[in-house]
Amino acid sequence: MTNGGHPLTSSTDPVRSTVNRRRMLTIALGGAATVALPAPAWAADDQRPGAYRPPALTPDDRKVIAQVSAERALSHLRVLSEDIGPRIGGTASERRAADYIAKELDHLGYDVQLEPFAVADKFLGQLASPAGLPADLNWQVGASPHAALDTTVSGDVVDVGAGAPENYPPDVTGRVVLVDYVAARREQLVATALARGAAAVVLLAADGVPPRRSGTFSPTLPGSASSPVPIPVVGVAQAQKERLRALLAAGRLTLSVTTSAHHGLTSHNVLADRPGRSGAGGPVVMVSAHYDTVIGAPGANDDGSGTVLCLELARVLRAIPVEANLRFALWGSEEQGLVGSRYHVRQLPQAERDRILAVYQNDMVATSWDPATRYWLLSYTGEANRATDEVAAAAARLGYDPRISPVTQRGSSDHQPFQEVGIASANFSWRGEETPALLEPPYHTPEDTIAKNISLERLQVSLELIGCAAYATAR
Repeated sequence: MTNGGHPLTSSTDPVRSTVNRRRMLTIALGGAATVALPAPAWAADDQRPGAYRPPALTPDDRKVIAQVSAERALSHLRVLSEDIGPRIGGTASERRAADYIAKELDHLGYDVQLEPFAVADKFLGQLASPAGLPADLNWQVGASPHAALDTTVSGDVVDVGAGAPENYPPDVTGRVVLVDYVAARREQLVATALARGAAAVVLLAADGVPPRRSGTFSPTLPGSASSPVPIPVVGVAQAQKERLRALLAAGRLTLSVTTSAHHGLTSHNVLADRPGRSGAGGPVVMVSAHYDTVIGAPGANDDGSGTVLCLELARVLRAIPVEANLRFALWGSEEQGLVGSRYHVRQLPQAERDRILAVYQNDMVATSWDPATRYWLLSYTGEANRATDEVAAAAARLGYDPRISPVTQRGSSDHQPFQEVGIASANFSWRGEETPALLEPPYHTPEDTIAKNISLERLQVSLELIGCAAYATAR
């Protein structure tokens, strides 16, 4: 989900880690690459966790509920968030995810196409231990576009705290300097480190406002746009800052800092269609999610959870006869401003827009954060529509109606471009009780991992809610 508010390039990507390195990322920040999550354990007519009463299911609901499985969805999530890891719009990692999703949908018998579109340049970095110790230190971070790119430097680490001249030891020549990031002083902080002979600067993100924690970032240095700083400058997340300082407190630490610029990028939407009894020109029901992430985030919940919900519902609904055409849409480059979904809607002829009955957009549907007890129905206009009505009705049948929010006005996800042109659409998400702005601490951070931020129970409930709603619309 873009930051509105119970964690195609060439085939060579200089900062893409291997599978093993991606797994190191989760271990380094307190997670685990492979974790046994408690599996949902309820029969069709059992009262669900958090529900207010047992369900009153229709025969059609049972067709879906008998088949959907959060555990099956989890196998896809391991590929996306652990094997591939951060999926940055337009880079090789995002393309790997698109190819994986397309292959799975093709295997299910859908008519699959990749929809390409241009996206902005990206500036990425990698922090690693050149000696391989500690073995868990290999992280994707953000690189400054106004500093040295397409380069690697290594050096012993020194922490200069606030970065004032008096915070420096006598000699930092050739060393990697850690310094607390202050936006208003960022250019001065970098200039001081450069003047002292630093080989690279690692800007440490300020702590987020609780419960939120800050993520990685690509530092901008506007004053250096015409004359880039001649050393790498990268920005790391709060969890990475804490880990680096803990390692340094334990003894000598050496880091390699790699930066790379990615230009001329192409991102992709993955679209998968299955015709219904109404035929090729009939109505369309869409189930969607975005599959990209922000820099440095494995994106288990945002939005690997929505992506694997789509894959699991595609598996289940392929074999159930429906009247409408089913379309599963996985959007690229959502995190850069809904780029993929905006492109798709913009190029749709009006006749094609008119065919769409409802769009069920799933963004962050499985967090394990305890306070995320409300399932939100988020509409860009703030008004109810076919999508919100069907999910509210499914929630009532499942016994969840008091747990579901009223229809609430909010954009910042891929339902917005559809509603802007009058198509019934909404975003569905588990968030804090008081407001949809109350998001889990791992949001947009390296801690958005399966181990730290996924509940199979909440994913199962999301599968049941959206599956029953989409089937009711399509049948």
